[in-house]
Parts: sequence; C-alpha cells; structure tokens
Amino acid sequence: MMKKEIKWILLGLAAAGTLFAGGCGGEKAASSASSANAGQQSALMQKIKKEGKLVVGTASGFPPYEFLDTSVKDGKKIDGIDMKLAEAVAKKLGVKLEIQDMTFQSLLSSITTGKVDIAVSAINPTDERKKTVDFSDNYLEGKQTLLIRKEDEGKYKTLADFKGKKIAVQKSTIQEKLANSQIPEAQIVALAKVPDALLELKQGKVDAVPVQNIVGGQYLVTNKDLAPTNIYFEKYTGGAAVALPKGSDDVVKIINEVIKENKANGNIDKWVYEMTKKAVANAQSK
Repeated sequence: MMKKEIKWILLGLAAAGTLFAGGCGGEKAASSASSANAGQQSALMQKIKKEGKLVVGTASGFPPYEFLDTSVKDGKKIDGIDMKLAEAVAKKLGVKLEIQDMTFQSLLSSITTGKVDIAVSAINPTDERKKTVDFSDNYLEGKQTLLIRKEDEGKYKTLADFKGKKIAVQKSTIQEKLANSQIPEAQIVALAKVPDALLELKQGKVDAVPVQNIVGGQYLVTNKDLAPTNIYFEKYTGGAAVALPKGSDDVVKIINEVIKENKANGNIDKWVYEMTKKAVANAQSK
C-alpha cells in the first residue's frame, strides 16, 4: 500500500470524528409506546435468553464496518467494526453470537419479521427508519463523500458539478438519500452492494459513487483506477447505530451500556484501527 493511500485513509478516519467523542450519552434511542413494563422483560429479551443466542443481521461488503475475512480457511467469516460491537453485546447478554449476512435493504424488514434480533451494519438512525424500528445511541460518526474514476480526478469541485450525472448507490442507504436530495437532477442507479456500484463506476457506466469516507479509503487501496473527490455532502448529522424491534427498551439499554463502555475504554478506536488494517490486508491478498 502506498504512503499516499495510507494517509488518505488516516485523514478519513480523522475527518470522521473525533469519531467517538460526540454523543457518548447525549443521544437517546427512540422508545416505543409498547415498551415492556418496568421489571418485565421485552419479547426480544425473552427470545434471546430462551434461545441462548443473539442473531445479528449485517450486510458484508462495507469495510471496515463488515467484510468477509479472507484469512480464514473458507473465507466466509464476517469481521469488522460492527462485528466487534456485536460480539461485545452478546458477551454482555451472556449468550452466543450468530451472524446473518444479507442485503442492506432487507435488514430492517428482517427485524420486524423476527428473522434477526438486531441489525448492526453502519445503519443511520433516520426519522423514517425510526417509524418501524428502535435504535441505540450512535457508536460511530462519519462524513459522506464521492468516489470517481482516476481519469476524472480534478474534474469536480462541488456537488453541483455532478448535476444530471449518473450516480450509483447501495439501495436503501443514507448515500442514496443524500444523492437524491443534494445532487441536482441526479440519475440514481440503486444496486444491492457497494462493490456492485464501484464496478459500474470502473466500467464507465456511472460517474460517481457516494460512500462514507472511512469506507471509501478501503476501496481506494485496491482500486487504483478510482480517486477521492474530497467533496462532502452537506447537513449530514447522522451516524451509525444498532437497530432493534420496537418495544425492546431493556435490550437497547444494554447495547447503550456496551457502546458507552467501549467508547470510554478506547475499544471502538482500537476496532476502527485494527479492522481498517485487516480489511486492507484482506483486499491486497486477493
């Protein structure tokens, strides 16, 4: 990996925060009117305890948050920042961890249908999403930018320069919403995974792909024909939180405790650093 690329990633990590300083207790998860009564376990907590496991939904292909670990024998293990958080939550609950990999757009419906207990996949807790699920406190913050082809480097100076351009996005993500709202007359191409969107970009079928800056740094390492724009979407105050079924306040409380503890002891900073290095190493070994 070139020094310039490492610097871009580290600058991205710095720009994403101070990633963890904001919101260590100031953000309250949305609660439901149907919350369990005081002293009574929610349906989700009862299910987790009865089955002795926490079933977590995620969408791999979003390094360093979640990615396939190619260092293991079959290359099917999912690792990443979000998986470290999921492990810590399962440990706090005293149960085993089971990971279900799926497309991002199916995560919230999998919660409401009971296919998974919670979803940990760099999910932005928007007001729209809060209508169907509850959220924990934010555990990470990040800025949203765009990747372009290397040959177009320097061509775009502002978001307005992408007016009418084809923009590939991952379906049902904050990037799709931002591209629709902040790029004039954007031609949105919605796809299942970020790598699918980047392939469209590399093949010249679209002009740009919006990504979180932490994630963008990962893809630039192994895609030499892509480049950063250093252009950021405006008025983005989101972040990443854990999604849960409505009325699971007791589980939300435990997850918030885990988030607070691991911010305070530096573990989340450590996970970002370690998982960034691992994701880059995995990509380079392919």
